[in-house]
Amino acid sequence: MHLLAVALSAVVLPGFTPVATEPAGGQLLTGTFPGTARPGYVYLPPGFATVTRYPVVYLLHGMPGSPSEYVEGTKLGQFADAAISSGKLRPFIAVVPAAGADPKYNGEWAGPWERSLVQKVLPWVDANLPTIVAPGGRILAGLSAGGFGAVDIALRNPGVFGTAESWSGYFRPLRDGPFAHASAAILAANDPTSLVRIKAPLLRRLGLRFFVSTGPYHSHWFTPAATLGFARELRSLRLPVAFASYASFRGEWRAQLDAGLTWALRA
Repeated sequence: MHLLAVALSAVVLPGFTPVATEPAGGQLLTGTFPGTARPGYVYLPPGFATVTRYPVVYLLHGMPGSPSEYVEGTKLGQFADAAISSGKLRPFIAVVPAAGADPKYNGEWAGPWERSLVQKVLPWVDANLPTIVAPGGRILAGLSAGGFGAVDIALRNPGVFGTAESWSGYFRPLRDGPFAHASAAILAANDPTSLVRIKAPLLRRLGLRFFVSTGPYHSHWFTPAATLGFARELRSLRLPVAFASYASFRGEWRAQLDAGLTWALRA
């Protein structure tokens, strides 16, 4: 059964190769997604079968950073295998793409990286894996700059994702990467705090929901209080939101990932 699962994973996802078998039999694969410049990862749950349709979690890394922060830092595969095999979470697929040409890229999940995710990675995933092809089956989440990207991209592409999660992220665009020389209009079009106010009626109809969390480590441009403020803004607009705060540095990223995915995918 173990060998069959590995072989099946390689066949159903062209260009990706298995790199690890997780404790309960989940599979971790690596390869380069269309529209990206460096390798990312795909996690397939225990008992993965092509006849089953799965929700997909798209995970955006921090900047500078790489997809490995989920594999090595938060131990995504170990957490997912344990939570799924225990019945705590529904089985899901995780997709971890990369932004930038190398790990030193210090920009934002915006501009070309937003386009690559929405226009290339997501359609490719739906074409090559048994996914739930609907907003309710797509969760977009990220750490730090990835948290900004997750909320910004979900707001700029209403009706694509059903859940947006920011883990120690921020909610105003920074003057870096694609925004380094951006006009005021482009910055405004990528400002989550403004976008939720403008699009609130549409978002309520679509049912977009949010999970925002914070901890002691945060971007030096923003304090943890900014996350609480954004959660309050969402509540005032009658948008569904869950908020969590963590006081300890120890395991902070892992704690936020665990809580966010549990909230979104509770069995």
